[in-house]
Amino acid sequence: MNRTQFLVALSALPLTGAIAKPSALRVFADTLDSTDKMPVLFLGHGSPMNAIEDNEFVRGFKKIGQEIEKPRAILVISAHWETRGTYVTAMENPMTIHDFGGFPQALFDVQYPAPGSPELALLTKDIIKSTEVHLDEKWGLDHGSWSVIKHLYPNADVPVIQMSIDYTQPASYHYALAKELAQLRRKGVLIVGSGNIVHNLRMVSWSHIDTAGYAFDWAQQADDRMKKYIMDGNHQALIDYKKQGREFELAIPTPEHYLPLLYSLALQDKNEDIHIFNDQAVAGSLTMTSLKIG
Repeated sequence: MNRTQFLVALSALPLTGAIAKPSALRVFADTLDSTDKMPVLFLGHGSPMNAIEDNEFVRGFKKIGQEIEKPRAILVISAHWETRGTYVTAMENPMTIHDFGGFPQALFDVQYPAPGSPELALLTKDIIKSTEVHLDEKWGLDHGSWSVIKHLYPNADVPVIQMSIDYTQPASYHYALAKELAQLRRKGVLIVGSGNIVHNLRMVSWSHIDTAGYAFDWAQQADDRMKKYIMDGNHQALIDYKKQGREFELAIPTPEHYLPLLYSLALQDKNEDIHIFNDQAVAGSLTMTSLKIG
């Protein structure tokens, strides 16, 4: 079944009911031959300016893109798409969203015209059983997605979809939901969490905004403890981040930049290696800590 035939089959789903939907999705899933297991990434995306700058973090993204096999598609969980309920983008051509203000025009001029994948969106919806996943035709790719993916795949030739973060749900919900995505790793799909594990914009030291490695004591302590939990495989402590004391409270004043980390860690298989890169603080209260799993 080619792409056109698949979409035609999908158009009949409302009329043919529950029997046709699994059948159509099964046909699409079967066309994705099993691959070697793709790695999983967590990318500390930091400032939107990383999209157009050449710095050590950008070079770290580019290096990772060169090290891993080119995926068939990418699924991103971005800190910048929060919804009530869970959604996946399902359009053919997602727009580049400039969801920020006060930056140079050159940043607003950036376009990342990667195709979407309605088929992957539907497959993702189908494999998640714990909640209803809604298909979205309006969002596109926000800067948590395109500002880093563009450095991994600058030709915008890999289909990208995004999954939203349900802001009504606790960390344990997101960790469990992510585990349901595991089979996509053997279908050539690169799953990327994009956020920052230490992210407190209210306490940014603007006088140190360009000083890589500058961290307040609490930020460095939180980052170090998070990395120890990560390397020890102690995911429960990270799920229970609200119980970890004052340093974590300051590091995670709101959860949206932290939760993508849990999506990535949930997909770690037993004894699977983790490589930490871009391991630097910025402006006192942010860290760019990034992970490659597998």
